Amino acid sequence: MNTIEIDKGKCIQCGLCINDCTTSCIKADDDGYPKMANEERCLKCQHCLAICPKGALTFNGKKPEDSEKVNYNDLLSLIKSRRSVRQFKDEEISEETFEKLKNMVHYIPTGCNSHALHFSFVEKREVMDLIRTKVNKNLIKAISNPVFSTIGKKFIKYKSALEKGEDIIFRGAPHFVVVSSPLTAPCAPQDPIIALSYLELYAQHLGLGTCWCGYGRICVKLFPEICEILEIPRGYVPVYTMLLGIPDIKYARTIQPEPYKISEIKDYIPKDSCIFCRIKRFVLNFLR
Repeated sequence: MNTIEIDKGKCIQCGLCINDCTTSCIKADDDGYPKMANEERCLKCQHCLAICPKGALTFNGKKPEDSEKVNYNDLLSLIKSRRSVRQFKDEEISEETFEKLKNMVHYIPTGCNSHALHFSFVEKREVMDLIRTKVNKNLIKAISNPVFSTIGKKFIKYKSALEKGEDIIFRGAPHFVVVSSPLTAPCAPQDPIIALSYLELYAQHLGLGTCWCGYGRICVKLFPEICEILEIPRGYVPVYTMLLGIPDIKYARTIQPEPYKISEIKDYIPKDSCIFCRIKRFVLNFLR
């Protein structure tokens, strides 16, 4: 069960928690206060908890006063406060800031120090708008084409929105970056993910917002003409994409995540597992 509690004495009915809810499961009640309207759709991302400027919202018993304040000059605070941004200001990032980002990427580590990554930065809003329009038109065609039936199923629920011209894929972001790696790279799938992880933390330090864009990744791979516009070299494969821009929102505090599982291995203790268990483990290790 996913629930929110509102301190009506603190709530100013600004609507930030409603607007920033990724799955639109928070709505306003008859008196204008936020309420959980669809528990099943909730992703437990805690954006609502983090964004409330007055600390009026409690999520699943997690109180805002138990969160930490955001400090962009402290690395650990930066990691704790990182949020996926889907609301951007309608303005471009300055050339000076872009130069800082591009100069930083040369220091990103890669497997076997191959240093062969390729970064495609869309730096102009007008170019981003043309890509956005092109992708929308291509997606509408692909959804109706039986050749792309698998892809069509993934996007079919957005067909109506796409036909209306809504920016389902890029969320109105003024920029995005695509990281590609050569087929011959020793760690071709992993290096771009490491690169974007470094990039998003540095971007946040610079006051920028980012969002890992899985749908954008599919579209770049699906439509070769987009690869050409992005100047992705031959022999390189686009691995992942990230939206980039100046955030139109501000998070007041960190979230309170559920802890991951951690095994503290301090002694070498051989395990006497059966042969079938080991075979099962071996097969499972190579399923992904």
